[in-house]
Amino acid sequence: MTGQQGLRTGSTPLAVRMRPTSLDEVAGQRHLLTPGSPLVNLARDATDESGSVSVILWGPPGTGKTTLAQAIARSSGRRFVELSAVTAGVKDVRQVMDEARSTRDLYGISTVLFLDEIHRFTKAQQDALLPGVENGWVILVAATTENPSFSVIAPLLSRSLLLTLEPLSDDDLGMLVDRAVADPRGLSGAVTLTDEARAAIVRLASGDARRALTALEAAAIVAAAPDTAAEGETPEITAEIVAATVDRALLRYDRQGDEHYDVISAFIKSIRGSDVDAALHYLARMIEAGEDPRFIARRIMISAAEDIGMADPQALTVAVSAAEGVQLIGMPEGRILLAEAVVYLATAPKSNASYLGIDKAIADVRAGRIGRVPVHLRDAHYPGAKRLGHGKGYKYAHDAPYGVAEQQYLPDELRGTRYYTPTGNGYERELGVRLERLRALLTGKPLPKREENAGE
Repeated sequence: MTGQQGLRTGSTPLAVRMRPTSLDEVAGQRHLLTPGSPLVNLARDATDESGSVSVILWGPPGTGKTTLAQAIARSSGRRFVELSAVTAGVKDVRQVMDEARSTRDLYGISTVLFLDEIHRFTKAQQDALLPGVENGWVILVAATTENPSFSVIAPLLSRSLLLTLEPLSDDDLGMLVDRAVADPRGLSGAVTLTDEARAAIVRLASGDARRALTALEAAAIVAAAPDTAAEGETPEITAEIVAATVDRALLRYDRQGDEHYDVISAFIKSIRGSDVDAALHYLARMIEAGEDPRFIARRIMISAAEDIGMADPQALTVAVSAAEGVQLIGMPEGRILLAEAVVYLATAPKSNASYLGIDKAIADVRAGRIGRVPVHLRDAHYPGAKRLGHGKGYKYAHDAPYGVAEQQYLPDELRGTRYYTPTGNGYERELGVRLERLRALLTGKPLPKREENAGE
């Protein structure tokens, strides 16, 4: 079968046709499909009431929320009803509840109610679900792309299991693409796919199965068009066709290979070098290539601590906030949070003094320069400690002028060692002056300047 034949143009979309009919066909989410898990129990025979537990599926688009719900209903023989929170109202919900109760009482068949985008339901609409869930009239399988803690009412959360779906891996997406090309429900071998085109579709999908299959279907139609396909030959989808179809340039970027490391290296070095435009460029390349935003956020946090440090202590707070925000809202909106953090870090004063300081300290420890904890700093609370002299001579810092007592804290072998040397950049310029005075107070030397408020 070649050309447009087998592409089933004008029919049900490929992503819908290729939805699994059982949990065994589901790609990814293996952490939710282990033997005895709630979803596997739900998919058992409809007469097995031990599986009758409602669940809320939370995850990014295209990770299989609808697929799982339909596979559960088909595998178990339960009645399946699907509602969308975009179009359904309280009246629709109550009608489903009434029908589900009747079906259960008359025929002994339970109903799976799949409610897509439950976060769009108002509190009153979600309240209408409670009697059915509470009394077991329906088994609710609700899907949301937003954090249920903020979008689903507490009574409904307490009556349901919250299950988190992860973006599909490249291997999962590749398997789905291969299956769709060959499966009679899909393209039925009407086209072939080059390795580069397959990799491009997987990369552009960014963990979204629906996006991958939609791109494949569109590329197949272009490949089979009379002005593209050679007469008598099976149409071939190339990387160029994929790029033209999705109207997006294909980036040479392998999340497991050299380009991955080269781009992230250039990204970090651009932040360190204070080139905000270059940093945003490499951030955009990673986002467009489908890089895991959590990986990007982790690298931003490391950069804040390693390259900015105490020159601007707020940088780490900004980076952590961006990482947490991306986890909450996901992509594509998460790109804005990442960009804000990158701009802040790239334009901030730089210092690696904290990074160098801990590495120097670790080097001493590894080299055996350790020494014993000074006696006056040792714990004096356990029985016999005071008899050994532990804690004797300890000076309580808050009793001293400026809150800094003249006292040795390092072991004798390391007395006078300096690990942290602040730069003159940003906040560390002020910190350097403060540190000089603190060290003078600790060692009993004259204060270098501004004796008043020295301990502040």
